[in-house]
Amino acid sequence: MTVALSSGRASDVRVIGLMSLAHGSSHFFHLILPPMFPWLKDAFALSYAELGLLMSIFFVVSCIVQAASGFLVDHIGARPVLFAGIGLLVLAALTYSQSNSYLMLLVGAVIAGCGNGIFHPVDYTLINHKVSPPNLPYAYSMHGVAGYLGWAAAPAFMVAITQLSDWRIAFLCAALLEVVILITLWVNREYLLDDVKERHAESHASDQAINPGATPVSPFAFLRLPAVWLCWIFFFFSMASTSSLQSFAPSALFGIYQIPLSVGSYYITLLALGSAAGVLFGGFLAAKLQAPERIVSTCLSMTIAMCLLLATGLMSLAFIPIIFFFIGFGYGVVAPSRDLLVKRVTPQGVAGRVYGIVYSGIDLGAAVGPFIFGFFMDAGLPTALFLGIVLFQLTIIPTVFRVSSSSRPKPA
Repeated sequence: MTVALSSGRASDVRVIGLMSLAHGSSHFFHLILPPMFPWLKDAFALSYAELGLLMSIFFVVSCIVQAASGFLVDHIGARPVLFAGIGLLVLAALTYSQSNSYLMLLVGAVIAGCGNGIFHPVDYTLINHKVSPPNLPYAYSMHGVAGYLGWAAAPAFMVAITQLSDWRIAFLCAALLEVVILITLWVNREYLLDDVKERHAESHASDQAINPGATPVSPFAFLRLPAVWLCWIFFFFSMASTSSLQSFAPSALFGIYQIPLSVGSYYITLLALGSAAGVLFGGFLAAKLQAPERIVSTCLSMTIAMCLLLATGLMSLAFIPIIFFFIGFGYGVVAPSRDLLVKRVTPQGVAGRVYGIVYSGIDLGAAVGPFIFGFFMDAGLPTALFLGIVLFQLTIIPTVFRVSSSSRPKPA
């Protein structure tokens, strides 16, 4: 990927690497808690509903913080917000490790949600501001790959350490890992400094170019842009699909194909690895084709067809892991083109606010999707998982074309 980067700022590779590292750590913390559910269930005599509530609280808090942190990033800059967010993730892991009640686990989930909520406004503000435009598709690609690798690494990391020691040590090791990442970012902090005044000046100049002599635009003016809310819808349904698949695919496969849960869990790793491979290819594709709406609609059509095949109950067991890899691959290819679409509709100087609002759809989707499909799973309807994901993805495709059309310059 580094070889593919076109000539530009000398610091592009360093910035992309640092932001990818930070993003990977946030995704890693998405999944440090769920793999520990069997141990926490026994340690605190909890129900699955109580355990599920921990993740719902995490994502709801993250959604709120993500929407608010964009304004903070635009006001004080991305770097201090980034360091605060990583510090909160360390504190969350330490809280989990010392928990002696369900209440302490809830407190840990709230702290983790606060830490997780800052990453997309910070990451995309720094990437868009400090990476040269020709390299943005590659930046989005590497950023996305790191996130999927964080998802893939967390369950293996946490379960392995728990089996060697216990769940408290696993959370302590997760905190230590995040401290190492924080130190790495601190040592390279000069690459993470964005000029807030320069971004505000760009925003003002853009407003004046469109409306000369106009009064300053409200900080909330971007909320009136339909494209911002179309992007939010895209992210909401996209993450509702992904998180539901991650949460219930093993149980659904057992219900439809009698695949053991332990085997089905490995398919979630295949899903993440396929996504990582897809993001790498998607960055190249987005840079070459410059047609994000075609890329997104084609890949989503592919994943829709595969989900329909799984729902039939007629697939050969040998093909199911391959299908999961390619569903993940399709999701991954979409990601860089999706990020380019958001970049196109983002007014200058307000990237933090726009990304904060738009990406809050991810957290809300992650909280709502599994909640909805949990009822279907309890009702003994595993095929509803794959059919529901199909409906979610069909909802996404029209929004992509509407966003794309709104981002094209209008003819004079």
